[in-house]
Amino acid sequence: MNRSQLPNYSAPGVYIQEVSGGSHPIQAVGTSTAGFVGTAPASKTASVSIATDNLKATVIDNWTQFRDSFFTKPTAANAAEDEWTNLAHAVYGFFLNGGRRCWVVDMGMDETAVQLEAALDVLATIAEIAIVAAPGFTDPPNATKNPGYYAIMQNHFAKHDLHDRVFIVDAPKEVADAQTLSTYQPTAVATEQGFTTMYAPWILVADPQPGKDADGSTKLGQTVTVPPSGHVAGIWARTDATRGVHKAPANEVVNGALGLTHNISEQTQAALNRNNINAIRYFRDAGYLVWGSRTVATNPEWKYLNVRRLFNMIEESIAESTRWVVFEPNDDLLWAAIRRDVGAFLTDLWRQGMLMGSTSQEAFFVKCDAENNSFDSIQKGQVIIDVGIAPVYPAEFVIFRISQYEAGVAVEVA
Repeated sequence: MNRSQLPNYSAPGVYIQEVSGGSHPIQAVGTSTAGFVGTAPASKTASVSIATDNLKATVIDNWTQFRDSFFTKPTAANAAEDEWTNLAHAVYGFFLNGGRRCWVVDMGMDETAVQLEAALDVLATIAEIAIVAAPGFTDPPNATKNPGYYAIMQNHFAKHDLHDRVFIVDAPKEVADAQTLSTYQPTAVATEQGFTTMYAPWILVADPQPGKDADGSTKLGQTVTVPPSGHVAGIWARTDATRGVHKAPANEVVNGALGLTHNISEQTQAALNRNNINAIRYFRDAGYLVWGSRTVATNPEWKYLNVRRLFNMIEESIAESTRWVVFEPNDDLLWAAIRRDVGAFLTDLWRQGMLMGSTSQEAFFVKCDAENNSFDSIQKGQVIIDVGIAPVYPAEFVIFRISQYEAGVAVEVA
């Protein structure tokens, strides 16, 4: 504020005038809101078909709300409730594992690739979604019976130019054994920049509708096979809340899992790693754990899931919080303000341990000046911000050497 802007005070005294410092703090966007598509239990019970033009997304904040929205309310006390679907199991697993908010699109009984694409198109319009899943929609390893679901998932990002979310893909269910699964190549869902990730195998959970014994009593210990994507989405949300999006969402317990369709050995795990498929494994002392954090990326720079999601968060946060620069004078003052605001945001992330480097200079750089904002770009109304960050990579392999000798055992960490 200059002298000409000072208020004209008429009486002696001490006056306080709050003056904006001109900064525009950048807020980190959310990373744990999920989007699910599939057939709702009520639609399956009533054999409902939904036209592509009538597909809509419903926001869900807890499991009770999902039941109220997508299950039929029985009109009689002895009326059978709807049969659970893959969508219902996924949303239940999401909230069970730490998820707090999701959007759901009921596709009705039309489970064609066309309907799947239309449902995903609805989710593409919702900016807050950071995780996408189509629970149970998989292409069997048999090409002659391929419904084309994976191609729809793969093309989803290019079609809408999306850079703010990652697709959790279920591995094919129709595999004979773990050895066959280990040879599966997920090229059908691969993207260059790692916007897709695949998990295997499917998991066994308690059957919410167990059958009856001959005497009419409920059968105990019944399980049902469900796709892992909903449970994994909840684990991502849980890890984001407890550790941050920079932490690989792995070595995490799968709440609700009682078994696996295939047990993953060390050898199978190694093969899945080579194919960038994330394993769910059983460990005697810990239970069922997510034991992988890779994307299905054709570019190895985007191999790690936490790196992809961290970049998503940073890119979207900066993009949303710098909209104020539009129509501002494109000059040195604007460039300095941008460097200040973006630099402050990245410094805060570095201090939280999200970026590599012993100093902020090693962790990131922000360039916005006359060198990358040429006269030509200014004439086009563009302001260009170049940002480089050094992400923290997961310690996927802890290497150590064990030496057996007469006096005992020596362990050396590499």
